[in-house]
Amino acid sequence: MTQVSFDRFFNYTELTSILEGWASSHAGLFQLSSIGKSHESREIWLCTVTNLSTGPDTEKPALWLDANIHASEVTGCTAALHLVDKLLRQHGADTKVTRVLDTRAFYIVPRLNPDGAELALAERPRFIRSSVRPYPRTDRQDGLHEQDIDGDGRVLMMRIPDANGAWKPHIDDARLMVAREPDETPEDGRFYRVLPEGLLHNFDGTTIKVAKAVEGLDMNRNYPMEWAPEGEQHGAGPFPTSEPEVRAMVLAMTERPNITAHITYHTYSGVHLRPYSSYDDERFPPVDLRTYKKIGEHATRITGYPAVSVFHDFKYEPKSSIKGGADDWSYEHLGIYSWTTEFWNPQKEAGITDFHMIEWLREHSVADDLKLLAWSDDKLGGKGYIDWYPFDHPQLGRVELGGWDVFYCWSNPPPERLEQEIGPHADFAIFLALISPKLEIESLDVDRISGATFKVRAVLINSGWLSSNVTQKALDRKVSTPVEAELKLPPGARVVGGDAKVELGQLEGRAEKRSLLWWFADESSDDRTKVEWVVECPRGGSVAVEARHHRAGYARAEAVLSAGE
Repeated sequence: MTQVSFDRFFNYTELTSILEGWASSHAGLFQLSSIGKSHESREIWLCTVTNLSTGPDTEKPALWLDANIHASEVTGCTAALHLVDKLLRQHGADTKVTRVLDTRAFYIVPRLNPDGAELALAERPRFIRSSVRPYPRTDRQDGLHEQDIDGDGRVLMMRIPDANGAWKPHIDDARLMVAREPDETPEDGRFYRVLPEGLLHNFDGTTIKVAKAVEGLDMNRNYPMEWAPEGEQHGAGPFPTSEPEVRAMVLAMTERPNITAHITYHTYSGVHLRPYSSYDDERFPPVDLRTYKKIGEHATRITGYPAVSVFHDFKYEPKSSIKGGADDWSYEHLGIYSWTTEFWNPQKEAGITDFHMIEWLREHSVADDLKLLAWSDDKLGGKGYIDWYPFDHPQLGRVELGGWDVFYCWSNPPPERLEQEIGPHADFAIFLALISPKLEIESLDVDRISGATFKVRAVLINSGWLSSNVTQKALDRKVSTPVEAELKLPPGARVVGGDAKVELGQLEGRAEKRSLLWWFADESSDDRTKVEWVVECPRGGSVAVEARHHRAGYARAEAVLSAGE
């Protein structure tokens, strides 16, 4: 068994080695393939995890999980590996893990954006939003470009003494920069201009502006749902699925109609996000909204993270919305329940409570900043917030470097906290897979009518919590086909009553049978159906029934027809 440590992040070579090791040691549970190549021609690895001795992945309900579409959000990749490791290690030992791999499948893409992650994990890192492809411009803009200029493996901040600077040291802790008061003049103290650590392109010796990175794509705006061009949605690319990584994922998911749920791993905020990004909850079919909220309650119980709507609780701007996101696309177009998990919340770690994540980023109290500094000192050994130190900048002269090491403790949990943070999320992924629809043949009976004529009766059930179609949206979109049952006969036999292959509609699950007033609950048996055939079989033999649904899986049973009397 490949040994994986979950207190660190892995570059592309290390990631590939881990995955190839699992493919070698767990061939009956784990298959490794590629869904395509990144912009820089790295393989985008797909892990298919299921017990192949109980059937192929394509005949089982499946969960799709992808991670690390944003370059510096490498926590998601390690979390995806942690899930695979748990599944492989605990199959045969843990009841739920064994059940889920015996009856379901997982499609896991640990790193959807291998190019961007390589930049973030380099010895001298650069942090971009997602793809390394230049867009929308190919030329480097004049101004300050963020990068590690002193070679310490960190990208911090620079502060430069400037009588017209907008920042000053806090009176109680000089490390903390606070806003200068509107009426303060140079005679009132020492003021600073605060900039990202980096170098200036075409510096004129006087003016400084922070330039936009040439890599302006945000691949989580490139999905087909509500896609909008650059003027309406920054970073969305020239057209939906223009980026090879997104196109590979969209194609791979649509080629696997057995997918019933989707999770995409991001950082940070410590929250589970659900659609929609561009619409309020009125857009949902009521049954889907009720089920989304119920799943969210379980997500919170399992992981401790709240489950919220992007539109209602996570908008960046009150009058704008996110377009072209993965979770919106997979719910709206595929009709599956889709979640975005944002790992990690440093504010909560520092004891800050009762705050709105997005609004806090715009404005918060200095008291919160002091709590965060104390947290870095006490819990992180001072590694989170770096005290200012002098540096001779090749263009700006004497500056000071310091401030938050954002990659270390904001964009991701500190490595020493990583496994503790990601651990419970494997259990949520397993839960989400286990609530999928599951088609079974409850009984297969044969009754002789007379001589060589038999009645064959099969009773099919959906033993899963969700309906076979998963969502009402899937029915509205007409992307969920009905349950099929097919009778297969021995040589010389024929069907004389009914069609050998029949469509049986959808089978409900238990998701809507959850009223607290159990005496008013509807226990109609809409989770099962029966199909009957009349068969002539003069020579006897075995009759087989195959039931199938692209989301609820396959089920098979056989019965013996004795020779005619």
